[in-house]
Amino acid sequence: MAPIPTPPAEPQDSPDGYVGLDVTQAELLARQRGWPTVRALPPGAIITMEYRAGRLNFEVREGRVARAWKG
Repeated sequence: MAPIPTPPAEPQDSPDGYVGLDVTQAELLARQRGWPTVRALPPGAIITMEYRAGRLNFEVREGRVARAWKG
């Protein structure tokens, strides 16, 4: 049986620090801090529940990050 792969390390960064930022600013900052995948979503978007290491999600309202979370 093949070994289970080790997921990549996530940046040591708090998603809470993005709340309130302009979404474009937040995306640039997240990439500078090492997030390989940044996803901006409208409020109430239907998304899958799988966790992806290295992904940062933003819920965007009126061009600003209202909520941010890993995975």
